[in-house]
Amino acid sequence: MPTERTPPGQQVFGLLGATGIAARAVVEPAARTGAARVRAVAAGDPVRARAFAAEHGVPVVHETYADLLADPEITAVYVSLHNSAHAWWAAQAARSGRHVLVEKPACLSLRELHGIRRAAEAGGVRVAEALMTTGVPALARVADLVADFDGPLGELIGIHTHITFTAPTGYRRLPELGGGILLDAAPYWLQAVQVATQPIDSGRVPAGPIAVEVKSEGPDGADEACEAAFEPVPGVQATLSCGFGERHAAGHEFVFARGHARLRGFLRPAAAALPLNLSVVTGGGRHVEAFAPVHYYDAQLLRIARSFAVPPGGGSGHDRGSGHVVDEIGLTRRTSLLEELQRAAYEALLGGTA
Repeated sequence: MPTERTPPGQQVFGLLGATGIAARAVVEPAARTGAARVRAVAAGDPVRARAFAAEHGVPVVHETYADLLADPEITAVYVSLHNSAHAWWAAQAARSGRHVLVEKPACLSLRELHGIRRAAEAGGVRVAEALMTTGVPALARVADLVADFDGPLGELIGIHTHITFTAPTGYRRLPELGGGILLDAAPYWLQAVQVATQPIDSGRVPAGPIAVEVKSEGPDGADEACEAAFEPVPGVQATLSCGFGERHAAGHEFVFARGHARLRGFLRPAAAALPLNLSVVTGGGRHVEAFAPVHYYDAQLLRIARSFAVPPGGGSGHDRGSGHVVDEIGLTRRTSLLEELQRAAYEALLGGTA
């Protein structure tokens, strides 16, 4: 049970992974927002866990992940391990009776997602994927433009995303641990596609198969530059161009029959509370729609804290689904597409075409 100094409803987090993303996504937002309290950390290397705790003011270091999951004061767990370990430890944490926030991608297959859901049901808890761009107002505005079929832009015909991250280190170089650019970048692309096509999506499977071309392979076999394309709904072409490079860059372009809308630098609010601008071009000219500054990680932790406060089965909106997996419908569809993307990419690599 939480200690007396924990306000009612506030989650007490344990961190599986002494990582930079754990500091940015949970420790620092918890201090800024008060939405949660971070009690403990565990890592594969206890020395690294102790160094992390000293740097970030985390009061308890557990020697093993199992020890952390047995801590009676912890009510929620954040998982930020290598991608191939996300689903396993999310399920273990859920079975221990803790809510779980698991870094994207939450899982690499539908089978893993099924296991997470069953674990959450057994533990009576909720599991959420940490996809920081969830609920971005600029993307919601794009969905409004798509829904306005008779408006100045006309029908949506294309969604084009480009993402560049700095050169990989650690597990991101290793395909057997879920490394590579595709698993890093594709969740943002697929989420944008989901949001933009929601007004015209019948819920059916994509109109066509996913095509993936691996442009560059790293020394250890991970994909380092990729292009992907598919039709999420008939008549709409979605493409992704992603790779590792010298700096971070990210943008979406939404192409309509009579114009386009561009959202540049959509990952910038991960660094600070920064505004986003949506540039809209029609036959009548160009205008810019400005959105209030938002810090992605602060907004994410506040949103997740609210979700975890809702009993399983009582959610709506992003909480829809069985109730044990937050946004289960959206996560299921993203996972299905992500699984197909991986298959296509590594068929190409195994076939020697990259």
